[in-house]
Amino acid sequence: MPQLPTLPSWQQLKQHWQAMQNTPMRDLFAENSQRFNNFSLEVGDILLDYSKQRITSETRSLLCQLAKESELQAYIERMFGGEKINNTEQRAVLHTALRQPQQTVIRVDNENIMPSIQASLQRMAEIVVQLHSGAWQGYQGQPITDVVNLGIGGSDLGPAMVTEALHPYQQTNIAVHFVSNVDATQLFQVLDKVNPATTLFIITSKTFTTMETMTNANTARQWLQSKLGEQCDLNQHFLAITANPQRALEYGIRKENVLTFSDWVGGRYSLWSVVGLPIAIAIGMQNFQALLQGAYEIDQHFRHAEFEQNLPVLLALLGIWNINFANCKAHAVSPYTQYLARFPAYLQQVDMESNGKQVNRDGEKIDYQTAPIIWGELGSNGQHAFHQALLQGQDVVPVDFIMTKQCHHDLDNHQTILMAACLSQSRALMQGKDLQEVEKELQTQGLSKGEIATLAPHKVIPGNRPSNTLVLKKLTPRNLGALIAIYEHKVFTQGVIWQINSFDQWGVELGKQIAKELVDNNGQAKTELASEFDSSTQGLWQFLIS
Repeated sequence: MPQLPTLPSWQQLKQHWQAMQNTPMRDLFAENSQRFNNFSLEVGDILLDYSKQRITSETRSLLCQLAKESELQAYIERMFGGEKINNTEQRAVLHTALRQPQQTVIRVDNENIMPSIQASLQRMAEIVVQLHSGAWQGYQGQPITDVVNLGIGGSDLGPAMVTEALHPYQQTNIAVHFVSNVDATQLFQVLDKVNPATTLFIITSKTFTTMETMTNANTARQWLQSKLGEQCDLNQHFLAITANPQRALEYGIRKENVLTFSDWVGGRYSLWSVVGLPIAIAIGMQNFQALLQGAYEIDQHFRHAEFEQNLPVLLALLGIWNINFANCKAHAVSPYTQYLARFPAYLQQVDMESNGKQVNRDGEKIDYQTAPIIWGELGSNGQHAFHQALLQGQDVVPVDFIMTKQCHHDLDNHQTILMAACLSQSRALMQGKDLQEVEKELQTQGLSKGEIATLAPHKVIPGNRPSNTLVLKKLTPRNLGALIAIYEHKVFTQGVIWQINSFDQWGVELGKQIAKELVDNNGQAKTELASEFDSSTQGLWQFLIS
């Protein structure tokens, strides 16, 4: 395939940006009273307003042409069809299969993978019923009251985010906790408030060798033995979720307590698999199925909708417009609902671990920007923190505002004020306030000409800063599944257009490799490091362990 910068649409977009870059969005709105209708899209219970982007209909057409010239539709079919598009690891990419209907047939290496997916869902359901009914009991015969998921990265971020987001759908008194940090503080804080006799640990690790997770698992096992006795049977207190079941068995977890998933499930896309067991424990299997259903509906939309009416594709193309042509290096995510507090952190991994690459699929160096820096915070909190930089800072940072039309609480005025706060920020970023408007405002306040001349430059807000607004009718399991899938497919689309492999993470692997060179197999510090270690690492290590 031709290099991305040589594609005709890429060259046309470069020229188009030169013509567009100084066009104020406020003028685009003034010239077109139907701009919102022309640049918004509703799919299911989710509305996307992208009218506050620096685009015209021509921009959209050129971007969609770029997607076509990048053979996006063919790559979509290759992914859904089970081809090994993760070319560096020779793996299929089939998190989408995890939410497909039971009767679907998807083959990997000539084997239909759907029966194994359904078997895993059935096993999840059985465990959930056992826990919710009190039939699953600890070593001393008491029902489980707390579940602690030990994982990191995709084995933690997705399940933790979804469990928090869907707290209103919590079905039982079983408390679900998440421990990812190898800093003992996080594990200690959880162990300090749970009863060892009624606690179930889930060790979630694709390889079952992840240093942080296994260190926490070893500590949890030692803690249980210290509390329940050295000879206690811990099988009622441990489950394993892994793509490497043999390692889990060697660790001492009995076979029926080992849930498996395949290597074609990437870690950051794994919440749809048995890795989502903590979610199902918290909200029930029916709600977990609704989560899958919402994602499946977006899968179908992404696969079949024309690009100009395709929500994930549009989000991806708008991102490419801002990143590659407007030279925006960062992207902020601002959810205006408390339940989505962890959504920006979740998207950091989905986006930056997927597309933070500097070579294309063929291993050739690329000379254009890929993944932006993803960051963000709850909306109304962010307004009183970093939104100042979004509005008046030197760098233009596009923003995704995410809000709900309905909330889960009926407290007077709160939702109305929250919605107003969100819309005020997207309008302020787009509209800004020019010098003439500032001077007129200060004149009405009775300031002198000298005072106005001194103060006015500080109050000018440039505007013309792009944003999207996504509105969910309500945060439900189905709608959250749809929202997550939208961003998954956005990231995939951008990876295809950038001609990179979005499904490996060799940079992450290097860090793991180096960490293992600093400690022995028992997690004890090595007192002498290999000679190839630099003097900084050598000096810091000696300082830390001495």
